[in-house]
Amino acid sequence: MKKILIVEDDFTIQRELLSLLKNAGYNPVVLESYEHALEEIAEVNPDLILLDICIPHLNGQILLSEIRKSSNVPIIMVTSKDNEVDEVLAMSYGADDYITKPYNPTLLLLHIGAVFKRLETSYNVAQYAGLTINFSKGIITKDDKEVYLTKNEMIIFSYLFSNKNKLVSRDELMTELWNNDEYINDNALTVNISRLRSKLKELGSDNLITTRKGQGYILS
Repeated sequence: MKKILIVEDDFTIQRELLSLLKNAGYNPVVLESYEHALEEIAEVNPDLILLDICIPHLNGQILLSEIRKSSNVPIIMVTSKDNEVDEVLAMSYGADDYITKPYNPTLLLLHIGAVFKRLETSYNVAQYAGLTINFSKGIITKDDKEVYLTKNEMIIFSYLFSNKNKLVSRDELMTELWNNDEYINDNALTVNISRLRSKLKELGSDNLITTRKGQGYILS
């Protein structure tokens, strides 16, 4: 289930968005602290952000530019400013899309769906650390060698890849597997991590996944 962070200080709009997104099958979360927005965004680790331009403590466009310094999370600017200058600025700062209030709820969902579709397409095949990763086929290749990942191994690798160079806890990986209808226990997670490492070792990339004892894993 995709997690969407709502950055909107109007309580009524917050409630409307929560209801709309829940009914559409998403997992919506509302930003609680505008003073510590960057820290909270990193903690929530959303799949997409709906970001209003007019928010307390920090202009939405400035927050957007700050987020872009460390994250490529998809961001849709949601604002009441029907102004070409605001749209151009938002896109130049790194927004993935732009929609003005009042918006048609169905149109907003279409915008969200389109962003996720573009993201999935762009991440279908990726290059990383000398590897070519085909996410849809579950294949990783290097030079003339290739390995096939199981569904669980690919879910784990994909999540580590989307959070590369960041610490990912075992609980996060378990939740990601559960969100993909893969119900495994803690021991099974250990086995899957071990098998994934073995397959990467076959490609000469056995040091990609680092373990932080008692904390989790990092793909680096």
